[in-house]
Amino acid sequence: MTKLPRDLLTLRRPRLLVQAARAGQADYRRDRTLARLLPGNHAAPAGTLRRLMALELEMETERRAGAATYPVARHVEILIALMAEARLIGEGAPPAQ
Repeated sequence: MTKLPRDLLTLRRPRLLVQAARAGQADYRRDRTLARLLPGNHAAPAGTLRRLMALELEMETERRAGAATYPVARHVEILIALMAEARLIGEGAPPAQ
């Protein structure tokens, strides 16, 4: 089992965002979702996880600032991908396509 980044383990987000992301786990498709969120290579879940964490931090910053352009659906989608990639790393499994 690979160790997850400390930043991910201490991540705290509003309950509604987390519940929505958990509900979306069943429909997560790695190839489709990551192609939309992070164009490029997604072979290494650890690298993908770091990139997703950076994207999620941007979304959280916008949410906290009350930005009119804050895309809640995109934030949930990023959280879904973040949870799924963390699970892949935690299980030590190869990425499912």
